[in-house]
Amino acid sequence: MRPMPTPPPHLLVIEDEQDIAALLHLHLSDLPATVKVIPDGRSGLAAALGEPFDAIVLDLRLPGLSGLDICRELRARGHRVPLLMLTARAAELDRVLGLELGADDYVTKPFSVLELKARVRALLRRAAPPVAPIDAPSQLACAELNIDRARRRAWLGTQELVLTPREFDLLWHFMGHPGRAFTRAELLEQVWGYGHDGYDHTVNSHINRLRAKLGDDRSESRFIHTVWGIGYRFEWVEAP
Repeated sequence: MRPMPTPPPHLLVIEDEQDIAALLHLHLSDLPATVKVIPDGRSGLAAALGEPFDAIVLDLRLPGLSGLDICRELRARGHRVPLLMLTARAAELDRVLGLELGADDYVTKPFSVLELKARVRALLRRAAPPVAPIDAPSQLACAELNIDRARRRAWLGTQELVLTPREFDLLWHFMGHPGRAFTRAELLEQVWGYGHDGYDHTVNSHINRLRAKLGDDRSESRFIHTVWGIGYRFEWVEAP
């Protein structure tokens, strides 16, 4: 019996500029994927809450409800769907805030269609259930921190951590290489699946969010430590 074909990913695009929305629909459909386009923030949030999507591409400047508000609301409700933001080139503060609120990645306008498609593919690939070698571990533990790759769940003591797909991948990568220092470029390449100058904010924001969820204080981190001049290292340090 032939296996059932895997359905294409279902994507939501929340974009009010008709030309850009049409461009995104055209090119993202070629992934292939089914693409739903919503032109305003409130309707976009309702769609995101009402249907299962594999990834969401949203503009930050939207009528009715901003992309930042949508991102904040989805993460507050525990939705872990991968989010890719579209931002203006000069809106650095919005990019940083969006990443801090739980977005997984961003692309600046005007954007390269090829780059955007590559980033959406990377989000979908990371969010998909992992296909690991038979001898690869499915669980890792460090002190009271436990992570299960097969179920994509993590716990700190008895408290389950609510992690976005990218935060989960970042934590798994760190725990799989304890004691090793990674540069931001290495983390982009090995966790995000690409490297690009100017995307340090992506790594920094995810590190900050992950530290907050782990209860790490920057001055006295227990798990994720800053290696000055290099990047970050995962190593458990017992609290004094």
